[in-house]
Amino acid sequence: MKTHKPKKVFIDGAISSEFIANAIAKHQSKTSIGAHNIFLGQVRADNINGKIVSAIEYTAYEEMANDKFHEIREAAFEKFDLTCMHIYHSLGIVKTGEICLFVFVSAPRRKVVFKAIEFLVEEIKAKAPIFGKEIFEDESHQWKVNS
Repeated sequence: MKTHKPKKVFIDGAISSEFIANAIAKHQSKTSIGAHNIFLGQVRADNINGKIVSAIEYTAYEEMANDKFHEIREAAFEKFDLTCMHIYHSLGIVKTGEICLFVFVSAPRRKVVFKAIEFLVEEIKAKAPIFGKEIFEDESHQWKVNS
């Protein structure tokens, strides 16, 4: 089984649209790719018990999380015919409306990228040791429960 080189996963703060655009642009030279798919996770201004979320502060056990992301990547490469894959997650404070998760997959054909992106996002949500502290407009907070 071929293993893929671990990639940098964590980004300080929100993931910018420029970062996303640059990631996509870098793949234009890979002419065996016929399809890309992306998932962008954005912080919502949820109303929880009458309080509005203004940001989420993300923390992680980075070494453990990087190991888990590597396992998830390897499982996806084994399961799907992907040319490449990138996963980026924010650490630190991300305000509502900003991007906190960017998953990007590429393959020769389109159908595989739809299945792969769903698999990856569900695996990340279920298995990655990343924790979000929801910060409310009144500056109180609570730990987020993934849904």
